[in-house]
Amino acid sequence: MLWVVLLLLAWAVAGTACTRLCLAAVRAAAAGRRAAGPRDLTLYEAAFLSGGPARVADLTLVAMARQRRLLLAHTGWATVVDPRGRDDMERSVLGAIGPGGQSRIAPVRTAAATADAVRALADRLVAAGLAVPDGARTTVAGAVRQVRAAAVAVAGLGVLALLMPHQANDTQGPIALWFALPLVLALSCLAIARVEAHPYTRWASPAGQRLLGALPRLARAGGDDRAYLASVALHGVRAIGEPDLRAAFAHRDQRD
Repeated sequence: MLWVVLLLLAWAVAGTACTRLCLAAVRAAAAGRRAAGPRDLTLYEAAFLSGGPARVADLTLVAMARQRRLLLAHTGWATVVDPRGRDDMERSVLGAIGPGGQSRIAPVRTAAATADAVRALADRLVAAGLAVPDGARTTVAGAVRQVRAAAVAVAGLGVLALLMPHQANDTQGPIALWFALPLVLALSCLAIARVEAHPYTRWASPAGQRLLGALPRLARAGGDDRAYLASVALHGVRAIGEPDLRAAFAHRDQRD
């Protein structure tokens, strides 16, 4: 009867994962209910909700480079052209580059992503119900991955139980049926999450996701440059069109 132990383990794995996913969905829904009425996102807000602090840093670098106030070389170096920051994000980038006016992009990006300006932005979005609180940022997306892993584990435990030696053929059907129950539970939770919570995100609440969905249309109405930067905010540096600028970011994680 060792298969019973495996069955209990399968239920424990599936039950824990599904419970975590349900709690994550409830917390995300609660964050969405705190959201204020309809509003337009700034590009910084869209970048944070799409990709977190690192995306905000990337957007700031790209925006300054397009305005010719920062030179991002294809070798991975950032050089200051205009030392006057127009907002807190730009001042964070300039401060990360330092008084020498030149630095590798990788440390600039890291420092800008952890600056007070980005933390303040995150706090405002959480307070508005548009971002997931920091302690819950591994919620829906992480919980969905755990449920997927649990489904694979349950299937594996079921196969193991069926392949155990001295297992009578007339008991394999009931054993498979018992293991099918926790598997159905896991797959049902994944299906519900797909309908109710997709796309899964680490940063945006459901209310934030709805505003992100409206951003491309609003950005197009604001002109080509805003549409370009909105694409970077939503999709990251892979949305950069200029080869030289894209090459500059390709070096960002390389060490000297």
